[in-house]
Amino acid sequence: MQDEVYNYGSFKQSKMFSKGVTCSDCHDPHSAKLRLDGDKVCLQCHAADKYAVATHRRHEGVDPPPGCPSCHMPTRTYMVVDPRHDHSFRVPRPDLSVRLGTPNACNFCHSDKTAQWAADAIQSWHGPERKGFQHYAQAFHDAWAGDADAEALLAAVASDRSAPSFARASALAELQPYLSPSNVALASSGLTDPDPMARIGALDMLENAPPEEVWPLVAPLLADPVRGMRIRAVDLLAAVPAARQPAADRENFDRAAAEFVAAQHLNADRPEARLTLGSFYARSGEAVKAEAEYKAALKISPQFAPAAANLADLYRQLGRDGDGEAVLRAALSIAPQDAGLHYALGLALVRLKRPSDALAELSRATELAPENAHYVYVYAVALNSAGHGDEAIKVLADALAREPDNRDILTALVQFSREAGDNVSALKYAERLMALLPGNDDLARFVEELKREAK
Repeated sequence: MQDEVYNYGSFKQSKMFSKGVTCSDCHDPHSAKLRLDGDKVCLQCHAADKYAVATHRRHEGVDPPPGCPSCHMPTRTYMVVDPRHDHSFRVPRPDLSVRLGTPNACNFCHSDKTAQWAADAIQSWHGPERKGFQHYAQAFHDAWAGDADAEALLAAVASDRSAPSFARASALAELQPYLSPSNVALASSGLTDPDPMARIGALDMLENAPPEEVWPLVAPLLADPVRGMRIRAVDLLAAVPAARQPAADRENFDRAAAEFVAAQHLNADRPEARLTLGSFYARSGEAVKAEAEYKAALKISPQFAPAAANLADLYRQLGRDGDGEAVLRAALSIAPQDAGLHYALGLALVRLKRPSDALAELSRATELAPENAHYVYVYAVALNSAGHGDEAIKVLADALAREPDNRDILTALVQFSREAGDNVSALKYAERLMALLPGNDDLARFVEELKREAK
């Protein structure tokens, strides 16, 4: 989660949760009211002579003094009327606000001051070393920003058994684009984590891996005691044909598959459930059932773009791109600002050998979602294929300014620059790529080749 939203989600990130504190230690389990008034509920465990004093609170002269929740459980209001305390019980970190732009408890009250002002105050009181339990903000910030060190930082969080399982699960899921033989052991370890959330995160990490290759890792979870795990595992393995499934796993697979279908039928009045079931059938090779589910989703909600995109992709697999174009154009008549639909239509038109129309749709997708680097990359590839190499390079260079560590964009810039005879630029981009992939011997040899050509 990128915000508090539900109390339990933040509570699972707390040191208190890790030490065995439960909801009923602070709240009456029937009324949910606090067991004691004010800070007394905190002082059940935390010594008053250490924490309920001005030397800890640091707000001398304030009457009444701020209570424990003011700094460690700040309130935010959701849906206008629902104030909730942050139950992650964090140590205030305005220094992270300075570096990463995250919120902090100090500036919730001192809104007229800067984060740097708050960070300086905290440092003057407690020194430069920040204590606390949560130490993963930098990893997720860098992952969402596409920074070069994201993989290493996420791997450190995922492998840190002292970190909250909530954070480990999120780190594993964020590692999905970085899956490689060198870090698959992280996913393997996550699949045996005692917390189901971490096991789900490990499956998310493996989502784009070839199902048959990860079958030995994932198949044991088909019999996991948690149903959510079983149906997530069978969804990931659905593309493996029955004839190639190990006989020892077939019974567990079939049982989990039935549970998966039943779970979607429970929510069959929602287009998301019909889409999920359609995707499961598509991966299982049951095209007729998949088509029926995608159409059912669109009947429930004609503006539900993911169903249109998936139905069009199913038609692609069936060699029916003309039908796919019709589906996407119908969806765009309802949701003309949906970048994903323009992107999907552009790809369909490429396959229908209508390059001019395809370029127009891919261009529109990048206009509507300029932050989507993949759309920009595909548009640039299409431009280059259509003989507009200079324009493709400009589009990619603009995107690289926004995402300087994007490997796909750098790779394309290397290729297109070299094709254009600009070996100097190709070398520049290749060297930047090599800095992101320091152990890639093939790339190192290619850079040496470019250096000779650039002379």
